[in-house]
Amino acid sequence: MSVRNHSFVTAFVIVGFPGLQPEFYGLASTVLFLVYCCILIGNVVVIILFATHNVLHKPMYFIILNLVVSDVLFSTTTLPKIIARYWFQAGAISFFGCFLQMYLVHYFGAVTSLLLLIMALDRYVSICFPLRYPMIINNSTIHILNVTAWVLAHLPSLSMVIRAYPLPYCDSNKIMQCYCDHIAITTLACTDRAPYSFPAFVVAMVVLLGPLAFIIFTYCSIIVAVVQIASPQGRLKTLSTCSGQLIIIALYYLPRCFVYLASNIGIRFSADLRIVIIMLYSLLPPMINPLIYCLRTDEIKQIMIKRFRRIQVHVQ
Repeated sequence: MSVRNHSFVTAFVIVGFPGLQPEFYGLASTVLFLVYCCILIGNVVVIILFATHNVLHKPMYFIILNLVVSDVLFSTTTLPKIIARYWFQAGAISFFGCFLQMYLVHYFGAVTSLLLLIMALDRYVSICFPLRYPMIINNSTIHILNVTAWVLAHLPSLSMVIRAYPLPYCDSNKIMQCYCDHIAITTLACTDRAPYSFPAFVVAMVVLLGPLAFIIFTYCSIIVAVVQIASPQGRLKTLSTCSGQLIIIALYYLPRCFVYLASNIGIRFSADLRIVIIMLYSLLPPMINPLIYCLRTDEIKQIMIKRFRRIQVHVQ
């Protein structure tokens, strides 16, 4: 890639929240640092529980483990830089570093979307085909599906970077976002971005709505199967096995769909509000998901209860 192809910009500056006054920088960095700590602690606890209890070595928990790893890596890709920007006024990021961050942001987003599809598939087979579940869904099958998700997620992420990297960047170098993403970077290009933004939008919709369409299909099928169960207790018990997964899926998809829908029907947000919404739907799931894993999955909940009882016995 020749230098003349991409401009005089050699580094970008991550602005974060454009309207945030300097006197609140310390507060913003502290909040983001605490969020990062909560994400790390919660997800590391899940990883430790998985590593130390063989009872969790089941298909659903292997999917959860991959989600945990994706959440930790996404948070580690995005949060340290914006924390440094507000804590140490170190918002500069190299040209290559910004595109690397953009690639990783979209990559881990695609991984999570595909893993949620696999999670929905697991519940679909478990409830709609319970007798065939052990033959269709086993640890080997889930390992193959998880690896496939991590490999396939490279394709949309690479396509975005390959199309955005050679654009000429010769004007502002300020990223009006808390991390480098496709929209934040390409809006700085000194060219008409329409030929580049529409294909990127199509890729984003395929990555987001493709798995979501399958997830909606699986849960509609699950509802039909549950309605056919004669016992009310049986219906509630079956639905309870899906409640945690539904919360996780809703936390991931609903805010994203709202933002995309709002932008396409003409609803406009201020720059700061838009960034707050993006940060909430990016960071809230990694922070809350460990609680859902612990409270809404029976095996992990039982392990946590036993741990707390042992602690209470030792304290007494």
